[in-house]
Amino acid sequence: MGKSRKKLIAFSFFNLFLIVLVLFLYTRKNEKGRIEELVPEKIAKTAQQSDEKGCLHCHGPMEGLAPGHREFECTTCHLGLKKSNNKDSAHTGMVIIPGNFNDMQTTCGLCHPEAVNNIKNSLMSTNSGLVSIDRYIFGELDSPNGHAHIKDIGHSAADEHLRNLCARCHLGMEKTETGPITQLSRGGGCNACHLNYSEKALADYNSYHNDSILPVYHASLDLTITNEHCFGCHSRSGRIATNYEGFTETTFNKNEIANKKGLRVLADERVFKYINPDVHHEKGMACIDCHTYNEVMGDGKLYMHEEDAVKLRCTDCHFEGKPLIIEYDSLDYISKRILSIRKFKPERKAVLKTHIEGHPMLNTYVDLKGNSHLTGKLNGKDYLLNSPGRTCTRGDAHNEVSCSACHTSWAPQCLGCHIEYETDSPGYDLLENKKDKGTWREYAGSFLSGPPTLGVRVSEKNNEVTPAIPGMIMTLDKSNFKGKHHKPDSLFVRLFAPAEPHTITKKGRSCTSCHTNSLAIGYGRGQLTFIVDDDQSHWVFEPEYSDNKADGLPMDAWTGFLKDPSSFVSTRTNFRPFNIEEQKRILTVGACFTCHKEKGQIMQKSLDRDFGEYLKIMSPECRKPIF
Repeated sequence: MGKSRKKLIAFSFFNLFLIVLVLFLYTRKNEKGRIEELVPEKIAKTAQQSDEKGCLHCHGPMEGLAPGHREFECTTCHLGLKKSNNKDSAHTGMVIIPGNFNDMQTTCGLCHPEAVNNIKNSLMSTNSGLVSIDRYIFGELDSPNGHAHIKDIGHSAADEHLRNLCARCHLGMEKTETGPITQLSRGGGCNACHLNYSEKALADYNSYHNDSILPVYHASLDLTITNEHCFGCHSRSGRIATNYEGFTETTFNKNEIANKKGLRVLADERVFKYINPDVHHEKGMACIDCHTYNEVMGDGKLYMHEEDAVKLRCTDCHFEGKPLIIEYDSLDYISKRILSIRKFKPERKAVLKTHIEGHPMLNTYVDLKGNSHLTGKLNGKDYLLNSPGRTCTRGDAHNEVSCSACHTSWAPQCLGCHIEYETDSPGYDLLENKKDKGTWREYAGSFLSGPPTLGVRVSEKNNEVTPAIPGMIMTLDKSNFKGKHHKPDSLFVRLFAPAEPHTITKKGRSCTSCHTNSLAIGYGRGQLTFIVDDDQSHWVFEPEYSDNKADGLPMDAWTGFLKDPSSFVSTRTNFRPFNIEEQKRILTVGACFTCHKEKGQIMQKSLDRDFGEYLKIMSPECRKPIF
């Protein structure tokens, strides 16, 4: 072999070695968390190694920080001038409360750029559906669909309504005061979920504000995201946070409830009554045990409504057959980092993932016997994930019925609200944090609770029966609003909303609670009776509430008895009450339950075959309803 050929081969091997080395270093850099990108070398000094004339000269030693934050200098998060020995100059440009949207890119985003970018597009930041639905109801949009952002709202009638009553519950609302998260806290960017005060930190905080004693214990920003962090915002509107703990809202005033048991007064002075909690709450599970990082902090995509952003389904944990998993080595960097911080051991090898978009459920694993488990993120408790019961899976009768349609024990329902604009009343612009003259005022009607009404979520793939709650049954009076608004001045709306009330019970609702229950079908409370006679058997309905003059339906109804729904019935374009044909099928099955027990052999067999065919072999004594 000639020398030139040997040199060429050697040169080729050298180039190949360089390529492999570059690929190895690039892969290693990404697998180990892109440390050079996320945590620049100049940051990776411990706070205790700061210049003696730095922050810790006055504020040190500082304790209480989460382990991942102890290695950084104070100015990494709080900015300011660390080497100045003058208080005023040292505090120049300082951010007292880092993590708000106006500084999160240069504070938290320095180490967590992907999380910061994702959260800005999340629904907790944009409130897209809230804005669009409000404008839709006020007649300012032809559809509740479309992307919107709470920070961009103007001063139309709908937008003023949002400013007066709704615009504080979004992450972009700036946290301007130090202190722990409470029921009255709103916004705060990263702080809204990740800020925690230990007992020592809280004691130091109080000492500083009462006696000007500089604190030694710092609040922590960490992954201990309790239900209290969620409660402030999510105890409003659908009231998921209160429902989960077993409480429903009342019209009581706090001064009226002395010595009354089972009642609870929130920090905003609303009074709630205890019914029964969600089974997951009873087991000690927190909100974040179910809801994943990608759901809560966003995945970078813009969504219109909350059901679009939520990927988790009951069947991701309670499934038949083999689990849907993602191997540990296939997890993204952030997921691996979260597992490491939570000390979930990688030898678990795999975690479950959601059926929708395959988001990893980081607190789950499959044991050597093939059983699936969930570990409580806060309590560390191990939960065995059970498969759904035989009643849920047998036959095709309930293929289009969601888990929550049967397993929701109760849902909140409010009726008869009135909203009007009061020109001379003092108001407040929640978005801009300033007082104003004139305000929208809501006057609540009745607060009720009971088994949820059911509706149909329509999609290209299939229809799904899910719980519904009155999004609003109210009169909207715009006549006194002096700004631009759409006619008419006053209108009555009866709009239900798709809901997951978070009041799940292990035992599903009975067959009759759907098939012979007027509230479930959408007629409202009342007496639904199957009348059997020789000539004609039929259903009759006597409502509990009188008809509303505006639309002729009982106050708590969603649709008319054996009538097709109107076009303006829901806060979503793909959600509706049962149509006539669906009502007839429900009530035909319901007629059977007037004689046959739901656990009896006849009705149990009906689940395993086409019900229409099953009716053809019914006995002469049976009676089908005539519609």
